[in-house]
Amino acid sequence: MKSEPSEFSIDDLKSNPDKTEPWDGVRNYQARNMMRDEMKKGDLVFFYHSNCDMPGVVGIMTINKEGYPDPTAFDPNDKHFDPKSDPDKPRWILVDVKYKRKLKRTISLAELKEQKYLENMKLLQRGNRLSVMPVTKKEWDYILSLE
Repeated sequence: MKSEPSEFSIDDLKSNPDKTEPWDGVRNYQARNMMRDEMKKGDLVFFYHSNCDMPGVVGIMTINKEGYPDPTAFDPNDKHFDPKSDPDKPRWILVDVKYKRKLKRTISLAELKEQKYLENMKLLQRGNRLSVMPVTKKEWDYILSLE
């Protein structure tokens, strides 16, 4: 799961009193479907900093609560407001994530791209800008081996 550290960082998550945060504001149907249909409580998730000096994997979170309606879609004062989203048929979903740990170091996007083993990873595919992407068990283990 990607976030711009200027908006919300791994340190922001860690500093929350219960180290938990709703992952709101996702406005892409494919990413929404992954959060709604595939993420289960207890799943491990990489926290990825994007659009910064050194984009890369910075930490690990767990899914603390499975998909439920994103309330920001219904709030006209929120930047993620969607006037077409209906509380009776919500269009946008979020999950709650919980801080697990920071990686020993940032594993940069540049370093990930150098890894032949990861050439098929969704994150590294040309033009892929989703904020939520699947990671296979083999990719997960390999990335952790780079720590």
